[in-house]
Amino acid sequence: MHDRPELPSDSERMVFKVDKLGVFVIPLSVFLIVTFGLYRKVPVFDTFLSGAKEGISSTISILPSLIGLMMAVSMLNASGALDLLSSFLAPVAHFLGLPEQVMPLVLIKPISGSGATAILTQIFEKYGTESLIGRVASVLSGSTETTFYAIAVYYGAVSVKKTRHTIPAALTADFTACIISALAVRLFLH
Repeated sequence: MHDRPELPSDSERMVFKVDKLGVFVIPLSVFLIVTFGLYRKVPVFDTFLSGAKEGISSTISILPSLIGLMMAVSMLNASGALDLLSSFLAPVAHFLGLPEQVMPLVLIKPISGSGATAILTQIFEKYGTESLIGRVASVLSGSTETTFYAIAVYYGAVSVKKTRHTIPAALTADFTACIISALAVRLFLH
């Protein structure tokens, strides 16, 4: 008796079609933009080159801020200061209803997205994704921002030196997201 190959389900066929559609979206978008530019008599290639030059100059202007942030994150991790600060803040985390194991994520997320992703991965590997700690870390990671990175990039790109109320407002939003993430997981997911 021959085993017949199992046919894909409707949902698997739909995923396959959507996946194949994604291959054509970017080339089609580029084609439509170029066509529209030519229709409007815009010098498309010259405009592209002008934008590329602006992008390079913006990158060069924000590079020192990015290097400083990456170096600070590396130093925090390598020196053990992040773990020390996390253990020092454990009573505060307990008071706020946060698992103390997510404190390194709370501390690093405003500075570095890639550092926060590495810590999130470590939390998942150690405690699992379905644990209270894993769920709080996941919600916290998705609801907070890389505040200092974003400020360095966006304000650096337009050469703004005084951020005024941006940092306190953004850190207040991050702090609120930390507290609400633990509360939301306890109320709705656990």
